[in-house]
Formats: sequence, C-alpha cells, structure tokens
Amino acid sequence: MIDKGPASGAAKQIVLKALLRQRHLQSYSSFIREYNRVAGRVDKAFKGHGPSKAQYYRWLSGELVGLPYSDHCLILEAMFPDWKVEQLFEFHTGGTEVAPDPPESAMRITSPSVATSSVTPHEMVALYSHRADTPKKLWMNLLAGATERIDLFANASLFLPEENPEAIRILKEKARNGVKIRILLGDPEDPAISLRGREERLFEQIPGRIRMALAYYRPLVGLDGIEFRLHGTSLYNSIFRYDNQMLVNQHIYGMYGYIAPILHLRKQPNCDLFDTYMRSLDLVWKEESHDIQDSGSDQGRLAHSSSKTELQ
Repeated sequence: MIDKGPASGAAKQIVLKALLRQRHLQSYSSFIREYNRVAGRVDKAFKGHGPSKAQYYRWLSGELVGLPYSDHCLILEAMFPDWKVEQLFEFHTGGTEVAPDPPESAMRITSPSVATSSVTPHEMVALYSHRADTPKKLWMNLLAGATERIDLFANASLFLPEENPEAIRILKEKARNGVKIRILLGDPEDPAISLRGREERLFEQIPGRIRMALAYYRPLVGLDGIEFRLHGTSLYNSIFRYDNQMLVNQHIYGMYGYIAPILHLRKQPNCDLFDTYMRSLDLVWKEESHDIQDSGSDQGRLAHSSSKTELQ
C-alpha cells in the first residue's frame, strides 16, 4: 500500500527505501554500485554520474521536493521497471520490513488477444485525458530540472507563463547557465493561425492569445542562449521538450487545447517515439518558421522578418 501524504511515525518510509532494503541495497556504496551497473546497460554516458552521498540520503528521507534530475529518474525506472519514478517517492505504509507490491497502474498490461506490438511504449510515462489534468508541478519540475535542452513548440503556450509566473524567470536563468533553449510560437498574422481559430471554434481568440503570449515571452527575445522563432503550420501537436523528457499536447478538431490529451514521454534506448516527435519539431523549425525580432516601437509590439525560410 502506498500513501501520498507526509510521513508520520517510524513505520512510514518512501517506496524506494523499502525496495532497496528488500534488495539489500540501502547503503550508499551498495546502491551506487547497482546504479552504475544499470546505467552502463541503459547508456554508458550515465555511468559514474550517480547521486552524491548527500543527495542519495536526501532521496531516502522522504523530504525531497519534486523528483531527482531526469537522468537519475531514467536509471531508477530501469532499476525498478514495475514502478514509475513518481511512485518510488510516494510513502509506503506497510512497515519498514515489508516492501510494497507494484501498483497495477505501473505495470504493462497485455491482453492475450492483442499482439505484442500493441504493448504500451516503454517511453510512455503517463497519459492524461486532458491537459487540464496534468499536475501543475510537473510542468515546473521538468522546466526547473532541465540542464541541457529546452524546446517549446506551440501556437501560444499562454497557459505556461499565466499559470506559472516564475516560468519566464527560470528560462532566463537556464539560458545564463548554458541550457540551449528554442521557443517556437505561432505567427498571429499567418493564415494557418486563422484556420486553427475556426477549427477550435475560437476564431479571432487564437491570434489574440498568441499576441498575449508574445507579450509574456517578450523579455526572452534576443537573449544569449535563446532562439525565438514564429511558425505558420497546421499544428498537430504542441511539443514541450525538457532534456530527455517531453510533454505532447495532442490537438483534436473542434476541441480546445486544454481539453485534448497530454502524453508524457521519457527517451529510452532503442526506442523511437520521443525522436519521432523531435523530428517533427526540427522540421518545422528548419523549414516552416522565421525569426522574431523586437521592433522597439513605442507600443512595444513584436515584429518578425518579412520572409519565411525557403524550403530546402
């Protein structure tokens, strides 16, 4: 049995600690040996980059805010394949000597009548029926945890700075610390955006929302480490990439974006779902977008270059 509440009493501990005790891996030296063994199997680049001793015991304390860095999450899920990393950091109430059984929601379920090719992709972390169902802290945990790459590809992505006012500040700090950031938003003047407005039954609200979003994102234009472009495509998915994790907002004809599903992916060796979405993003960036520039006008509007990048 697992419990999402805070720890209370000596019998309560996080699931990870109980599972490590079950495997006699609770000491730091034993854990790091196993971590490096699994890391070498997943991706040799991760080997030798496990948590410090202080980090490890902070994990086990149950007081960690959010989740470990994405690379650590990847290795932990490889160590405990029946568990999602979020579940490893939930509280276990079955006593200190009893390890919990994997929850059914974490196990891959295969119907005998379905071919093995239909098994849930190994890269899938979660599927939310609606974007509105996605935990707010997930967006910020992924943003704050990114150390190498951030890609934001949407029409407006207005919800991100509106619901998380600190998002713009974090993006600035990430860029200063060497994280490569690409932001790709819709061009409010492009006919494709007007078409999307009609398709979602929002009409002129879509270009209006994009203009509002550009006002939020305006402080990022021209900063070192941040590339900012506008696109004019029929957007099939909004893609939010943070290192080796990704949130994909599906788009459904006639439905608002917040009603459509969200797919949470984590890149895995020998899998291609994550890369499939990245190829789509890269293609739009290369062939269907143009630079955004600060016009410096009195009204503080954002202007873009007069011509789009030619198809190659």
